[in-house]
Amino acid sequence: MASQKLACLCFGVLLIFVVCVLTATNLRNKEISRSRKLKTEDSQSFNSSAMATRLDGVKLNEHAVTDPDKVAHEVSKLIHMSEQNITARRKLGFFSCGNGNLIDDCWRCDRNWNKNRKHLADCGMGFGSKANGGRNGSYYVVTDPSDEDVVNPKPGTLRHAVIQVEPLWIIFKRDMVIKLKQELIMNSFKTIDARGANVHIANGACITIQFITNVIIHGLHIHDCKRTGNVTVRSSPSHAGFRGTADGDAINIFGSSHIWIDHNSLSHCTDGLVDVVMGSTAITISNNHFTHHDEVMLLGHKDSYTQDKLMQVTVAYNHFGEGLIQRMPRCRHGYFHVVNNDYTHWKMYAVGGSANPTINSQGNRYAAPNNRSAKEVTKRLDTKTNEWMKWNWRSEKDLLVNGAFFTPSGEGASADYAQTLSLPAKSASMVDSITASAGALGCRRGKPCY
Repeated sequence: MASQKLACLCFGVLLIFVVCVLTATNLRNKEISRSRKLKTEDSQSFNSSAMATRLDGVKLNEHAVTDPDKVAHEVSKLIHMSEQNITARRKLGFFSCGNGNLIDDCWRCDRNWNKNRKHLADCGMGFGSKANGGRNGSYYVVTDPSDEDVVNPKPGTLRHAVIQVEPLWIIFKRDMVIKLKQELIMNSFKTIDARGANVHIANGACITIQFITNVIIHGLHIHDCKRTGNVTVRSSPSHAGFRGTADGDAINIFGSSHIWIDHNSLSHCTDGLVDVVMGSTAITISNNHFTHHDEVMLLGHKDSYTQDKLMQVTVAYNHFGEGLIQRMPRCRHGYFHVVNNDYTHWKMYAVGGSANPTINSQGNRYAAPNNRSAKEVTKRLDTKTNEWMKWNWRSEKDLLVNGAFFTPSGEGASADYAQTLSLPAKSASMVDSITASAGALGCRRGKPCY
């Protein structure tokens, strides 16, 4: 009897010990899982303080790196920073939103974004990441939506703001619709920041960025742009000149560098939505919502204009939506990184080009139309097969939906592909969350900018 009691006691002690070990192991596994989750979430964002350091010292008319191989090395360093930034991000006072959008995760969780507006300039990515805009200048508040005099613009108007010589961070006092009489000729070192207001540039001329540097355009609705011109327009306080016909692009970037076009909603224009031409370089086009248009985005002037070989453009985190036909983008000569975009509509093709551009498509979602003759993502224009087969076009980890297919070409993993790696690509499975807020945001003071 005593031996049975002793056996029961020993069994009970053993059972308690096993339960304790299992409980401790379970708690440890949960803690490891939680730690991995936090590390993963934080690795999806970049250390904005470190990025601010590398954005310093941009010179007027500085163009893209002379050796594009340096870009790939820089991306490698950025990936390393993103994996080491947990402590640094805590010092900033807010954490990554965790949706994988490296630009938005840098600033959108801050409920005091309105007091820290210029932090946006620290969050650029891709080839246009050095675009300072008006970060080093004063704020200019647009109070008047009129555009009555394009030679002597009225103070308080958007036109008066963008022609000034000094750096300016331009914001808007209230919601407004701006109908431009003639194209808006911008000067260097300007940010147009429409966060906190519902601002439309519509039903008239639109934006021209010509022979300047360091411009950020963020948060605008730009639509129904018309052809204008053959008049005198002021481009600075000291100069007004005759302008020929403007094509009616939403945003035309002409011979300019270090430009960032972010979180705009663009549609229904006479010509292109975004055109980048005539030797422009160091450009990022990100987080925009494109709808209802034919020729969406032109990157490169014409086949014979070889100066566009210096062109470097990042097309990232955009939503190519309803009613689009072609050119998302259409490329010539340069280096183009098309990364983590969501293509839900096209009628002819998505990504095309001529004149031997290098195109690296990474982590995009391409949903083909139901038309059986339009399933191909890519299109080589006006070029024989034996010639375009030498061009370096690659699809890497793209998600091809509804019969979509990408026709690659070139030498495989050549040096040209490394030159297009302007930011780290996330998995195509994350594109839905990455691009969920593409277009102009409905930001309100005192709240995170969701």
